[in-house]
Formats: sequence, C-alpha cells, structure tokens
Amino acid sequence: MDRPPGMMDVAREAGVSHITVSRVINGHPSVRPETRTRVEAAIQKLGYRRNSVARALKSRRSSTIGVVIVGSDLFELPRILLGVETAARQAGYWVSLASRQGESTTDDLTETLRRLTDQSVEAIAVVADRPVALETLTRLSAGVPVAVVMSGGVPQPDLSSVAVDQELGARLAVRHLLDLGHRDIAHLTGALRTFDARARVEGWRAELADAGAEGALLEGDFSAESGFRLVHELCAAAAGPPTAVFAGNDQMAMGALAAFAERGLKVPQDVSVVGFDDMKGAGYLIPALTTVRQDFAHLGSSAIELLVGMLGGKPAESQKIAPHLVVRHSTAAPRTGS
Repeated sequence: MDRPPGMMDVAREAGVSHITVSRVINGHPSVRPETRTRVEAAIQKLGYRRNSVARALKSRRSSTIGVVIVGSDLFELPRILLGVETAARQAGYWVSLASRQGESTTDDLTETLRRLTDQSVEAIAVVADRPVALETLTRLSAGVPVAVVMSGGVPQPDLSSVAVDQELGARLAVRHLLDLGHRDIAHLTGALRTFDARARVEGWRAELADAGAEGALLEGDFSAESGFRLVHELCAAAAGPPTAVFAGNDQMAMGALAAFAERGLKVPQDVSVVGFDDMKGAGYLIPALTTVRQDFAHLGSSAIELLVGMLGGKPAESQKIAPHLVVRHSTAAPRTGS
C-alpha cells in the first residue's frame, strides 16, 4: 500500500462490511464476538488508525480541549499542565496547547482562541496571570465552554474560573508572623501587573490592618534577584530592616535569604522570612523556608472538571482552592525589644 490503510481495507481483510468495522471501532454491542475478534485482528494486521479529523468533521466532536497559556513567567506551569493532562485523559479528551508569551495584546489572544475553535476544540482553558486575558474574553464569544485558570473571578456569568485563593494565602502568612509577635512585616511583591501579586498585597494589607500592625511595601518581579535587591533597599533605609518579611514567592524569599546573610543578619533570629508557593526544594534552603503551599496540579485538574461539567450541560462555576501554610525554620518570634 502506498497510503495508510482505511476502513474499507479492514473490511476486505476481515470479510465484513465497512459498517461492521465502524460498529467494532465505536464499541457497538450488536457485533457478534467472533466477528469482533476477526475485525480487531485485521485492524492489528494492517495497522489501521481511525481518521480523527474526518471523524470530528462528521460528528462535530474532536474529543479535544484547547489550553491557552498567557504569560511567560508562569514557573508553576508544568504542574498545572500535569493536572490538566491527567484529568483530560481520564475524561477521554486530548489536549491542544497554544501559548502567548511576553506582552500579548488583546488581538493576539483573540486570534489564538479563534484558531483553537477553528480546530473544533470542544472547550478551552485559559491559563493567565494578567488582565489581557479577561479583557479579551469579555469581548469574545468562543462558542464553546471556557474556564479561566489562575486569574481570580471573571466578569461573565457564562465563563467558569478556578484559582488558588491568593488573598487567603497572604493572610495565612501574615497571621503566622503576627501570632509570633511581629508588628513590622514588610511585603516584597511580585510584578503588580499579575493577579496573584495584587491579591497577595490585598491579603497582606488586610491582615495588618486587622491587627493594627504595619510594614513597608516594595515591588519586585517574582525573581530571586529582585528579592535580593529589595532586601538591600530595606536594610539601607533609615528605619532599618523589619523584624519579618513576607516575600511574593519562594524565589524572592530565596533572594531575601541571601541578602540578609550578606548583611550579617541571621534568619530567623534577627528577621523572619515567609515565602509563597512551596517550590520544590524550599524545605532544603538554609534555613528551611516557611511558605504557603499551592496545589497547582489540583488547579489544572479542577479546570478540566469544570469544562467537562459544562460540556455535560452544567452551568459555569467559579471555584477558589484554599492554600496551606507550611511552617519550617525561617520564622520565629522577634528578639525581645525588637
């Protein structure tokens, strides 16, 4: 054969009609066991693979969920995609991946979404860390169920969303430091163009206000370098370093630990440090990092579960996943008199 084997080739090999082959392939119960065995042997012998494109055109079902990634600094993406892929496969779907990195415009994202719908995806998950995704989705009718991941609430009632409760995570971190006795808690934020950074600022600010405490706010970019730089800025200020630092993520906390060590300040004896994410290896930093754990795989799988539910007729839904505080050795009560 100078072409891939087709259904008619399988039918000739098995001595049955192409309708019988179709029934075997689609698991129809009306096929006799001996006929099914003969057809399956012919499929195996010829190496036949069903034409999924033709099937999608005929049935208008592609068994594919599109995933759009917006943003280039999503270090947690592998774990989110693991959750997406696992849940999609268990539900009988493939995943078609597209990405828009850097400073994507609304037009860029609109084109990406339209390309996916042109491929007959049955639903779309948008993993986004910035406002452009929501701006686009408010203007676009995708014609398929859409779930937004990581971006907080969405403005349209027909869109689902799932996100880790970032504000709660920040409040857990700050409450832990307050309970230890700290009253001056600085926050080193990630880039404030992102949803996560802004929500963590809100949580930090609200928890301090509830306790009548205070602290400086300095913006970084989620990198270890920015955490390192901002700690040096804190230490160089006239007021001197705070007794505690809540870093925007574990990478920034890692930079903060290095900067405090360079300044001759001991963690947690002189200053406590809390991170966010519980990245792999956070427990092996010196000292082991107290941090807020996010379950990224659960985030991804929850998005697929929402989409599958919508495909089955359920209404759109918004979910928030609670993070958890992991207490290690980088936090302690402030020195007496601090």
